Amino acid sequence: MEENKEIIVMVDDDLTNLNVARNNLSGIYSIVTVPSGEKLFSLLDKITPSLILLDIEMPDMNGYEVIKRLKVNEKTAHIPVIFLTAKIDPSSEIEGLNLGAVDYITKPFSRELLVKRINLHLLIEKQKIELLKYSLTLESEVGKQTQTVLELQNAIIKIIAELVECRDSITGGHIERTQHYIRLLVDFLVEHDIYADEISTWDIDLFVMSSQLHDVGKITIRDDILMKPGKLTAEEFEEIKFHTIAGVDIIRRIEENTTESEFLVYAAALAGSHHEKWDGTGYPYGLKETEIPLHGRLMALVDVYDALTNDRPYKKAFTHEEAIDIIKDGNGTHFDPEIANIFIMHEKEFKETKITPKRSFDQSKDVRSTLDMVTNIIGTRSGKEPGSGERMRQYLEVLVEALRENKNFKDEISEWNTDLFLMSAQLHDIGKMGVSDRILNKPSDLSPDEFDTIKNHVDFGVQIIQKIKSQVEHLSVLNHAEALTGSHHERWDGTGYPHGLKGSGIPLQGRIMAIVDVYDALTSDRPHREKKTHRETLEIIRSGSGTHFDPEIVKAFLDNESIFNDIIGNTKE
Repeated sequence: MEENKEIIVMVDDDLTNLNVARNNLSGIYSIVTVPSGEKLFSLLDKITPSLILLDIEMPDMNGYEVIKRLKVNEKTAHIPVIFLTAKIDPSSEIEGLNLGAVDYITKPFSRELLVKRINLHLLIEKQKIELLKYSLTLESEVGKQTQTVLELQNAIIKIIAELVECRDSITGGHIERTQHYIRLLVDFLVEHDIYADEISTWDIDLFVMSSQLHDVGKITIRDDILMKPGKLTAEEFEEIKFHTIAGVDIIRRIEENTTESEFLVYAAALAGSHHEKWDGTGYPYGLKETEIPLHGRLMALVDVYDALTNDRPYKKAFTHEEAIDIIKDGNGTHFDPEIANIFIMHEKEFKETKITPKRSFDQSKDVRSTLDMVTNIIGTRSGKEPGSGERMRQYLEVLVEALRENKNFKDEISEWNTDLFLMSAQLHDIGKMGVSDRILNKPSDLSPDEFDTIKNHVDFGVQIIQKIKSQVEHLSVLNHAEALTGSHHERWDGTGYPHGLKGSGIPLQGRIMAIVDVYDALTSDRPHREKKTHRETLEIIRSGSGTHFDPEIVKAFLDNESIFNDIIGNTKE
């Protein structure tokens, strides 16, 4: 075989035709000739040609029979075949093309025609291969990005859940353990054909992931109740019970701003029903038996088991055996008997299995919905109305695009992925999840000590972002998040917090967010004051140019202020 030349095999029982082809094509291709179909298949065990020229009228095995064998063999099915025939018969041509031939050339053929047809189909085949490689590469990249999105989604949800638990003086291990227990319990139920039909309709991975949010409503409960070391009063217990309703409300708010419906269906069912009891004496609705969603009946058991076997502010941990006895006592009153029986049957597995929760990423989900969820939860605790996250995203997009043409910023901004910047920006106030509701929602001015506590949300937010980063291998969507979170309260003249950065020493992300954050805060109602008009806000921002804000960014903002005013109208209708 001649190196660097395409291998062409010609199959024809006429030796004259083979010699003509060899003489016409040998200077251009590495040409191999064989006199029959059987000889062709012997040859194909040794080489894989780029193209086959195949005569139709041959004894023993005609061309149609040869191409049928070629196309059913995975190794040879992709090789393009051009039929050579003396027949001028449309029906024969159609038959050959239906069997997989790429072309049909009638004999006698000219050298120029044959070469052009061969080159055409070699080019097509080459393009197909390149397209396939590109497709596989693209699929691989999309797969990586999908996994990255889901890793980030799960990490953010986990951090939110851990923050809820930290406010209750419980380690984040509660989330890991209950996730593991609920997957284990689901697997055992299916194994014993208990509720298997209903469970078969679930996306188990999404269900398990959503279980992390079963106590998200605790964000709304006062710290002094959540962390009380003694027994709760009747009034305090009523407030604790409200976390189930609050959790559903938070999730419903998220539903209004996202298409992530399946995940949220599981989350709402878990948040709202995991404190219901089989005999109807639970809360918040007093549901009974199978009126309680199966999701809640499962979580009720694993939540109690984990609570019993771990320390709480008001009690020391029970042993596994003591916890099992308590669950047995609650079988048929607190817990669904069928679920409790399976749990008790497999209680050793729950005690002995090392907890390493799986992260399964079979479904592609939009990370924006997760960040919307974060924004809504933060907003709920900060007294912001629904829609503030979308407004902020639109404000930032307008300002970034305006700055893209500014000579002082265009080089840096040209390196940004704007979509990632806008998504990351939703995390800028995530540290407020560590600030008490009493301070966040105080209707009057903050004391100096309270303001110092508020200021801590910046460093706390950076710690959260860093924790998310530690759990996610691919970090592109978080490239801006840490800068935004840590610097959006710095001021141009160096009087901001937490580090007193000054001028261009403040990351550009933070300088942009500073104006947008102030604009949205001033034009929205807050617990301690009523909103200001668009015009009043413009004057405040204009007066802060060169002290609070970067003057160049203020100029870009003022040049586009009418768009900001339009956005307020569009998002508050």
